[in-house]
Amino acid sequence: MGDPYSEKLFRTSPYARKRDVEGKLVVVLQGKLENRGLHLITPISRAVLQNEIHELIVTDEEEAGPGKEVQRIAYLGFVEIKSGGVLVKGDEVVCNDTLLGRIIGFDETHLPNHLNVVLYAPHRRDGVELGLQLEATIKIRGKMG
Repeated sequence: MGDPYSEKLFRTSPYARKRDVEGKLVVVLQGKLENRGLHLITPISRAVLQNEIHELIVTDEEEAGPGKEVQRIAYLGFVEIKSGGVLVKGDEVVCNDTLLGRIIGFDETHLPNHLNVVLYAPHRRDGVELGLQLEATIKIRGKMG
């Protein structure tokens, strides 16, 4: 048997409950691209370990999702994971009390250095435009059920 996601074996998400993943913003990024060409992997989840650093990127492409390519992006920043766990498509990514977006997929271009965690938000703004600050708390919380 191959990958259960690419073989479409799940009719609903298998994630019934999971803990929040928390971290701190270690880099604030600026910049936007119209032709980034991110290739989102088919699996809807990725495990992240304590002390890893991963990149947050946002798109306003409503049709983006696992297995698709994303062009229009804005760079948000890099987050250091303080409590590991599992990131899942649909999870909310919050900085302090501000919703940055929902996870729509993952791009592995820079592995093993870092994972690109790609979010959807209706307004594509970069980290500077959003006023993100170093050491801000990032919380990634699941929307179960």
